[in-house]
Amino acid sequence: MNKSFIIDSSSIDMRIDRWIKNTIGNVPQSLIEKSLRNGKIKLNNKKVKSSTKLSESDKIYFYNFQFIESKKKKYKFKPSNQIIKENEEDIIDNNDDFIVINKKSGIAVQGGTKSKKNIIDIFSNSKYFQNTKPYSVHRLDKDTSGVFIIAKNRETAKLLTSLFRLRKIHKTYLAICNGEVNASKGEWRGELTRYDQNKKITEKAITKFKVIDKNNNSTLIQMNPVTGRKHQLRKQLSEIDHPIYGDSKYTFNKSFKRLNKQLMLHSYEIKFMINNQKFTYRALLPDYFKKLLITKKLKFLGN
Repeated sequence: MNKSFIIDSSSIDMRIDRWIKNTIGNVPQSLIEKSLRNGKIKLNNKKVKSSTKLSESDKIYFYNFQFIESKKKKYKFKPSNQIIKENEEDIIDNNDDFIVINKKSGIAVQGGTKSKKNIIDIFSNSKYFQNTKPYSVHRLDKDTSGVFIIAKNRETAKLLTSLFRLRKIHKTYLAICNGEVNASKGEWRGELTRYDQNKKITEKAITKFKVIDKNNNSTLIQMNPVTGRKHQLRKQLSEIDHPIYGDSKYTFNKSFKRLNKQLMLHSYEIKFMINNQKFTYRALLPDYFKKLLITKKLKFLGN
């Protein structure tokens, strides 16, 4: 059977193989790889790799492909009025094109098999999106707090997504990590490895960093990622033996998770420009973050 699908903003930056699994059904990775190689699946009528990321208005073509009905029902979180109100109180800025929020730790951006409660479903029911719907334009880990942008229309979503892809949006993160980081500033440049369906994927990762305060026990560090790999900052700090407090995944000390229930990683600032207008947004540090700064005797002069 031949079919074609047009990609909308909800699938921007998603890998084509992941989109196929989410949309078409339980398709084995090996079948996707083979179909892409032999041209049974094409993107904009061109052969592509399974790791190719999608853009809005892309067209995926399937030729003589056996479609499998998915048994999984897409779960949509239905927030209570209290949850909606609590998240609306986290709004930093609201305009005709987007809102900016200070996302809490422990809440996912989008729903998934492990995460039901999520930002997009919550704001779909918010008064701020009465005549439209929320568009996710970038990522922020479930356990990471801080600045997060949600577009209100397709045009703005496309623009912001492009700015992120072109590295025109500058992000600053703060983290409290274990031990004393020796260098006062510098750049981490290397390769990070991850696995997708037992397939090893290696990606270049670049982050600029500056130590704000430190002692022989802990370090408060500022990080500006140049690339945007999955768990990039957490992995890079772990690789230099200074894992983030509260990170049970990338650490050599499982007690970090017991001592600190929240991940001590905060998206502190985002800067970008649209039509010669500068936008700068900062998210206040969570109380638990400030409490650990005091406990670890670290100073931060920002707000």
